[in-house]
Amino acid sequence: MTIYLFCLVVGLVFTVVSVLAGHFFGGHGDHVGGSGGHAEAGADSSDMPGISIFSPTIIAAFITAFGAFGLIFSEFEPTKKVIISAPLSVICALGVAGVLFLFLRSVFTHTQSSSESHIARLAGTTASVVSPIPADGVGEIAYVVSDTRYTAPARTENGAPIGNGKLVKITRVVGTQFYVTSA
Repeated sequence: MTIYLFCLVVGLVFTVVSVLAGHFFGGHGDHVGGSGGHAEAGADSSDMPGISIFSPTIIAAFITAFGAFGLIFSEFEPTKKVIISAPLSVICALGVAGVLFLFLRSVFTHTQSSSESHIARLAGTTASVVSPIPADGVGEIAYVVSDTRYTAPARTENGAPIGNGKLVKITRVVGTQFYVTSA
């Protein structure tokens, strides 16, 4: 029972210290070498936004849940023996950590997705020229995605000029430069 109480207290103290340190000292400016992500990214080396199963948050959730379920199971006669309460506590703690992992992964996937993949899908989109594109020069286009209007610098694929107000088709995007052809 002492190990369960110890795990519960360590997990809760870690959580409280993390919250307070993050609130009072920023908690969002430190980066981990390798994946280039925040420390919260854990040991994940995918270079993608998200959370790892080795994240301090997931590990703390596991330890806290293990302690809490261990205390609960040790109070009931059928599960009072450590040989029964420990495996049950591990299973429940894995469940809690797993649910938290899936929830956080879902949140990170939706909030930190890269805009590069969205820009790559713009090929074939119709846009209008809002600032004339001179011969072998750069003008500006406007396009609409998901009911939101965006503008971007653009040049023509063949170097020909295109006047203001003309419709064009986006052919490719290189960096921040859009390439277009007459529609």
